Amino acid sequence: MVGVLCCSNAQKEGNECISANAKYCGQCIQAGAKCGWCTDPDFLKQGETVSTRCDELQSLKSRGCKDEMIANPRGEQKILKNKMVTNRRKGTDKLRPEDITQIQPQKISLNLRSGEPQSFTLKFKRAEDYPIDLYYLMDLSYSMKDDLENVKNLGTSLMLEMSKITSDFRIGFGSFVEKTVMPYISTTPAKLLNPCTGDQNCTSPFSYKNVLKLTSDGKKFNTLVGQQHISGNLDSPEGGFDAIMQVAVCGEQIGWRNVTRLLVFSTDAGFHFAGDGKLGGIVLPNDGKCHLENNVYTMSHYYDYPSIAHLVQKLSDNNIQTIFAVTEEFQPVYQELKNLIPKSAVGTLSANSSNVINLIIDAYNSLSSEVILENSKLPEGVSIIYTSRCKNGIISEGENGRKCSNISIGDEVTFNISVTSKGCPKQGKPETIKIKPLGFTEEVEITLNFICECECHKDGIENSDLCHFGNGTYECGACKCNDGRVGRFCECSSHEVATEDMDRTCRKDNGTDICSNNGECVCGTCECKKRENPEERYSGQYCQCDNFNCDRSGNKLCGGHGRCECRVCICDYPWTGSACDCSLDNSTCMASNKQICNGRGTCECGTCKCTDPKFQGPTCETCPTCPGVCTEHKECVQCRAFGTGEKKDTFKDRNKLPQPNDASYPVMHCKERDANDCWFYYTYGKHEPGCGTCLNYLVTDCPAGPDIIPIVAGVVAGIVLIGLALLLIWKLLMIIHDRREFAKFEKEKMNAKWDTVTGPIFRGVVTAPPPVWKHQPTST
Repeated sequence: MVGVLCCSNAQKEGNECISANAKYCGQCIQAGAKCGWCTDPDFLKQGETVSTRCDELQSLKSRGCKDEMIANPRGEQKILKNKMVTNRRKGTDKLRPEDITQIQPQKISLNLRSGEPQSFTLKFKRAEDYPIDLYYLMDLSYSMKDDLENVKNLGTSLMLEMSKITSDFRIGFGSFVEKTVMPYISTTPAKLLNPCTGDQNCTSPFSYKNVLKLTSDGKKFNTLVGQQHISGNLDSPEGGFDAIMQVAVCGEQIGWRNVTRLLVFSTDAGFHFAGDGKLGGIVLPNDGKCHLENNVYTMSHYYDYPSIAHLVQKLSDNNIQTIFAVTEEFQPVYQELKNLIPKSAVGTLSANSSNVINLIIDAYNSLSSEVILENSKLPEGVSIIYTSRCKNGIISEGENGRKCSNISIGDEVTFNISVTSKGCPKQGKPETIKIKPLGFTEEVEITLNFICECECHKDGIENSDLCHFGNGTYECGACKCNDGRVGRFCECSSHEVATEDMDRTCRKDNGTDICSNNGECVCGTCECKKRENPEERYSGQYCQCDNFNCDRSGNKLCGGHGRCECRVCICDYPWTGSACDCSLDNSTCMASNKQICNGRGTCECGTCKCTDPKFQGPTCETCPTCPGVCTEHKECVQCRAFGTGEKKDTFKDRNKLPQPNDASYPVMHCKERDANDCWFYYTYGKHEPGCGTCLNYLVTDCPAGPDIIPIVAGVVAGIVLIGLALLLIWKLLMIIHDRREFAKFEKEKMNAKWDTVTGPIFRGVVTAPPPVWKHQPTST
């Protein structure tokens, strides 16, 4: 089935197969992993170009190309060397370094199809008792005088401590000062013999010396280091980068093995880097090669200091892990340098280097507990994606997918590595890349084989007669034209494609439009132009047809139920109509009684058209104005079963019961009330076995008459109770009122004020004084 041809912008841009405009099978499969090439010679329609053979697999199948005719090579992988990781414990049989395996697999071959990733799992297991080579590179400028005294006994002490980690340990020693030209050192004869001032006895300045090749003899280390003397220079930054470069690239002189390689860089000063050599007239960039003669760097006056990036490359190429043992003053500088050099560490050196052993042990444990994968330079168009599965089930992707931390001895971690190629390299030859953990010598070698051609390319026939008298190679069902030839069968010269005679054959019905204005006339044949949407195509002898101008339904071409061919919809079953919007499936018209449209309509294009105006709904089962079946048959049931109701004198035959329609109803239970307020029950069904319309009657259920005595007694009791309740309420209200009045009286009595006055009735009597007689009466 061909899908809908209307698609989003994302889909339009997503068909990389058509957009590639591939002229042959090899170009097609390089366009993307989803692309296939139809090798069927009769696949193309009139007007279609050769490039339309290239399309997504599903689209080719829908256009009629059989599976066995589609060229679609797939990538694959093959493991060539898969030695198991070593399960070794300290104290067991001693193994040679080359016999210890920490990474698996070791060699793999990938066949890459463009756009199709090939993934494999890389396993890493940190081996116990793994050999270690440690080279101690020390600054011997005058400021490091007291440090040298402590380093002189470093050999045996460090051997003792490292024996707790590995039974196979070797140590070496080198020293550096500065370039032997002005202005870095004084070039006066006296200063060249003894650069120190006063009565200090110092050795002549030098750039770098390899004092002791890597050895397992700690006493020899002590002896040779004890013979070293301090030197001196003028400026503060030292020439340590020159020394690091020589240590990294002079593997034979240093004695590096294919084991863990540690470089301890000890100084109390900064460093010169690329460009600083101009101060001394040195302009040639460092060449990154070994220049040791008699264990002395002889080209310091000729080559500039190396750049940081150059050092990073050489340290990585030679699997060297660097430990910067520097004084506290220069910690910030070397921390920044550490961030630029993978698999490096920085430790704080005490003023006299007395803590150097603990510093080395701590730095080694830090470096060895982390594994970081790196790959060599990738061929053009090839990309790698890492996904790590680390300790405790931690999964990381992107840049963090390259590494795992906190790995202890014996821990096993895995990395999923996905390699993808986009297109084919220009040469198309196999390429080799390598993936390895930083600081380790082991690596995975990956051979990349690119699938640039289809299998049918091998069966191509050069100068085939099928390609117009040998003007091309017939391969994969189509002609691949020779230079200067064009056309589907290479029938024309590229110089003859635009003549008037050829154009005449590209005009339909002798009209004026060439190829219906939808194509170009090539060799007298229309080659239809492509649309912006790669899913839309012109076709036909005159490009008069297309697959996108058919009728639409629901804003979908051909309703989404067919394909558009030459502007006519070819509908999928069970659809029909000009826009494939009419379904022949009547399941959507089936009513609940299993009848089409409930027997009240016809099914057209999957939708019911109700013929009875009273009925409606998707299946003509809804009748808003129809009475219910129970109500409709109520009178008939009363008449037939009980001889009552309005139709008791007219109803004779129950087969003439009125029906709301002629459809079959399931058995229905009815309950109705008659004029005597009695309930009667019956069931109704149509076309039951043995009868036409069947009614099953049940006895009526009439309510019993009321019992008068309980009712009267209840009414009387109610009246009495109500009266008592009213009396109680009245009494309660009166009590409340009296209490309120008494309280009011008492309150007024308490608040009254009385004055004591003499009433007018009780006023005292006013009396006159006794009379005074002028003459006293005499007694007689």
